[in-house]
Amino acid sequence: MKAYSPTRWRFKRPSVIPGFGMALGFTLTWLTLLILIPLSGLAVRSSALGWEKFWSIALDPRTLNALRISFGSAFIAAIVNAVFGIILAWVLVRYRFPGKRIIDAMVDLPFALPTAVAGIALTTLYAPNGWIGQFLTPLGIKIAFTPAGIVVALIFVGLPFVVRTVQPVMEEIDKEVEEAAATLGANRFQTIFRVLLPGLAPAVLTGFALAFARGVGEYGSVIFIAGNLPFKSEIAPLLIIIKLEEYNYAAATGIAAIMLIISFGMLLVINLIQSWSRRRYGYGA
Repeated sequence: MKAYSPTRWRFKRPSVIPGFGMALGFTLTWLTLLILIPLSGLAVRSSALGWEKFWSIALDPRTLNALRISFGSAFIAAIVNAVFGIILAWVLVRYRFPGKRIIDAMVDLPFALPTAVAGIALTTLYAPNGWIGQFLTPLGIKIAFTPAGIVVALIFVGLPFVVRTVQPVMEEIDKEVEEAAATLGANRFQTIFRVLLPGLAPAVLTGFALAFARGVGEYGSVIFIAGNLPFKSEIAPLLIIIKLEEYNYAAATGIAAIMLIISFGMLLVINLIQSWSRRRYGYGA
């Protein structure tokens, strides 16, 4: 009789929680309906273009410029959100002050606010005659209707992703860790950069990836403040809408497929770095 080997690989590990098969089936069905089928349709429609037509769309100067603006602005905004999101999360976790709960609630405002409303509000503030823009214009600084306005809009919509991802991890870090670093002779900067930040790296990368992904596909808040000028402030999602309105479905599908490929590649790299950081450090695990 063959002895049972406890080291043999199993598809499902023993668990006291029942319903694995039903839960897995429901998850796969929902994932297929909402994500896999639409993406498959996009891939099939793009493959029907042929390589020559696909590359002509991908290498079109207007398409390349729109992709550069979309991904470049989203990357810059995600970096800014990663830096200031950490600072804001640190203030909310480590300090007590009047109005703390109001600030904590305001962080979630971009989640609830319609993106079009956000775009109109930002344009009102940063237009040349706006509340803030009127002071920047004499200095030669123009925010609205430029790529800088796109970055500002993406910072606004992406900040909560970083804060809400990093904040719970910070709350799990005991103050004794900082005190131990101080007793060993570390100053404040050494404690932050060599003790706290390495453990927060997985959460920061997760927030960065979420903010970046939101920024790449953002449309509503950007079109009001961007100016939407081709080769200057035109984003890729807007270019897709323009192609659809021109009934150029082939070009719209090709641009969407290019955005999907680039986004998937960048998020894959970020997730690999995040996985390595999680194995290396402790708090983000």
